[in-house]
Amino acid sequence: LVIASNLPDVDVLVFATDTPSVSFRRGWTHGVGAQILLPIVFTGVLWLVGRRRARAGDGSPPLRAGWLLALSYLGVYSHVFLDYLNTYGVRLLTPLDWRWFYGDAVFIIDPVLWVVLGAGVSLARRGRRLMPSRVALVIATCYIAAMLIAAGSARAAVEDDWASVHGAPPQGLMVGPRPLSLARDVIIDTGSHYEWGTFTWPSSVTFTDRVPKNDDRPEVAVAREAPNVHGFLTWSRFPFWQVESVEGGTRVTVYDARFVGRGRLFAASTIVARKAE
Repeated sequence: LVIASNLPDVDVLVFATDTPSVSFRRGWTHGVGAQILLPIVFTGVLWLVGRRRARAGDGSPPLRAGWLLALSYLGVYSHVFLDYLNTYGVRLLTPLDWRWFYGDAVFIIDPVLWVVLGAGVSLARRGRRLMPSRVALVIATCYIAAMLIAAGSARAAVEDDWASVHGAPPQGLMVGPRPLSLARDVIIDTGSHYEWGTFTWPSSVTFTDRVPKNDDRPEVAVAREAPNVHGFLTWSRFPFWQVESVEGGTRVTVYDARFVGRGRLFAASTIVARKAE
């Protein structure tokens, strides 16, 4: 289960290549093709290892291929489902469809899940009994279900509030979770710019900032063709651009409104050469 539930993240090997990591992650190894094939391949590998150990006569109990396959599918699908829950997203239908799916329900590194599941493992190992781990699984499941319901309710409330003021729903919307908080981060795509805000219960939305997309600049049209920028855009959900003059041309940088200030992995930049007069 531990190995199977980490198999989809074999795509971290992309960090050893020149491929933009955000354009490759959570695609081939997370989509429907991998969901079907990874558990079968993994079961085959374990079955071969089991046969080899049996021949060596180490006294290991016989492996049951059916149970191995069931646990492998459980591990892979639990990974994909948990990835879906956050705002980073996952391409569930790869390679049939490369769309990103977002649950916007649970923070990407959720402290509640880490504490609950970690406590379940620790107490079960210390007391050599299963009950703590079972209780932890029940609590984690209830927490995830509650967060999914809350995410749907918050999104509907923000969408209704926006439509009542502007006469139409937003072009794009995220109502994402914060760690250890009932408040949620709001990003609304108005077409020309993004509105940043905060949602608080029961149904209050406060907008605090806006950022222009700047996607109609001629330099941006050229920058889109750069490999690193193109790769970033395959992942980006709310892209916006900054343009600044530098020696010999214009630096064009694209960010994603979800992860502003989170480091160079969440931005891409290129230099557009200045045209000769």
